[in-house]
Amino acid sequence: MMPENLQTPCYVIDEAKLIRNLELLQDVEQKSGCHILLAQKAFSAFALYPLIGKYISGTTASGLYEARLGAEQMGKENHVFAPAYKPEHMEELVGLCDHIVFNSVAQFEKYRSRCKSVQVGIRVNPECSTQGEHAIYDPCAPGSRLGVLAKDLPMSIWEGEGAATGLHFHTLCEQNSNDLITTFRAFEEHFAGHLPHCKWLNLGGGHHITREDYDVEALIRLICEIKDKYGVEVYLEPGEAVALNAGYLVTEVMDIVHNGLDILILDASAACHMPDVLEMPYRPPLRDSYPAGEKPYTYRLSSLTCLAGDVIGDYSFEHPVQIGDRLIFEDMAIYSMVKNNTFNGIPLPDINLLTTKQEIKQIKRFSYEDFKERLS
Repeated sequence: MMPENLQTPCYVIDEAKLIRNLELLQDVEQKSGCHILLAQKAFSAFALYPLIGKYISGTTASGLYEARLGAEQMGKENHVFAPAYKPEHMEELVGLCDHIVFNSVAQFEKYRSRCKSVQVGIRVNPECSTQGEHAIYDPCAPGSRLGVLAKDLPMSIWEGEGAATGLHFHTLCEQNSNDLITTFRAFEEHFAGHLPHCKWLNLGGGHHITREDYDVEALIRLICEIKDKYGVEVYLEPGEAVALNAGYLVTEVMDIVHNGLDILILDASAACHMPDVLEMPYRPPLRDSYPAGEKPYTYRLSSLTCLAGDVIGDYSFEHPVQIGDRLIFEDMAIYSMVKNNTFNGIPLPDINLLTTKQEIKQIKRFSYEDFKERLS
């Protein structure tokens, strides 16, 4: 149960569930010898970084600011990949990161002389699509800008000053280990000539390791095989798996309107507070609810923004919903706080921690100034 005095909307991070995920990831590290890094693009609640750092090897970033955050707040291994880097950012990144991964041979050649103090790699495209319903997240799709094709990767990257030391691919999205195995076999075939030169391989993210049906043992076997066969260090960069099902978004019903069906006006917004609902799109899990039409009372859940399409989805309930009721969306730790915004001047939700003692601890309360300071 959530305390009645919680100010809504608010995010609540579940410490016990976060630790459960971290214990599993730590077990994978220990049994396989791999390094698991928190992909901050999915979960950047840095107040929890000291806790996370007790279980896994470090952080990975998608640019300068995330790299700074990982270095400052966790202070362990720190990797970065971006499609391109600004020269002024590179000057700082070489002091923050252990590994810098480039998206093109041109970017690698541009900066290799500046990166002599760090491990340098190139992201590659295995040309193996395993995406189904999430095609927007397929880096192996035709025309993808992400990763170098095997035919375009010269052997000269392994030679001379600032030579590359590893390769990186990232092709998965919320997938099981069988898709990683399929992808690795394609990678192994396409980049066979480069593998003897690698000191490390980064298998990217999208591994849903902490999902109930994930085949963890198959993942461990693959990592051990790679390490034994090629003598490399292996990195994984899950973001979702770290905080999967470890957070909530608590919202209050502000009003109920009627237009062909009953529509709940919530103080939470898909557009502002859980953008992936509209971007992926997907239907977020809602506690004590059912698919539309399955129970006697069906409602469309929407928001108090002016965006007509700011609709979370249709849900049914065993009992009528009333104005003032609290609803709890689940699996709201990932891709929510990192992507939220203040469209329409909607306030950012508080961030709270539900401790292992079942106490609520406020981590952050946002104000008008947070909205104003983003603007000019």
